Amino acid sequence: MTGYVVALTGGIASGKSAVERRFEALGIHAYDADLAARAVVEPGSEALSEIAQAFGPEVLAADGRLDRTAMRQRIFTDPTARTTLEGILHPRIRTWLRDAVAADEGPYCILSIPLLVENREHYAWVDRILVVDAPEHVRLDRLTRRDSIEPALAAKMIAAQASHPERLAIADDVIVNDGDESSLDEAVATLDRTYRELAAR
Repeated sequence: MTGYVVALTGGIASGKSAVERRFEALGIHAYDADLAARAVVEPGSEALSEIAQAFGPEVLAADGRLDRTAMRQRIFTDPTARTTLEGILHPRIRTWLRDAVAADEGPYCILSIPLLVENREHYAWVDRILVVDAPEHVRLDRLTRRDSIEPALAAKMIAAQASHPERLAIADDVIVNDGDESSLDEAVATLDRTYRELAAR
């Protein structure tokens, strides 16, 4: 079992996935809460059944899978819907991530958790927190282009998450990702050396 766990977080479209890929290129396993969220709602799962009961069949696609676009529209326009969905998903996501960490045999591992600030008490067991940071206007531009959505919806999605000061308040380390992705290489390599040293103590 991995003895050292680094939680990776940041606002939507800050570049968490790009940072995650660079750690993986250095031989570090990264376990992503977004991937866990997909795994726990596979057709036939308890979570998907509960979501359909809570929100109705309109949140299911024709193939029986969760219609993520319909669900996203729902939760970002209705805070109650978001709370309901999180109540169904988050306990299962935490179990999935804890099981992944328990099976990991690397020098350390990464847990990518977008909503870490909002769920910090459930991840008190992680050893260190890395925040990927980017200015809001940069994130807004990335999000509208990446997801082909209107700026108004993108702004709502950003506003629905923890604030910039709240994220920085829990950070042990910060990577600023406001330029070309290649600039992340050195920052990740430096942190990788640090985390390996910390894990070896």
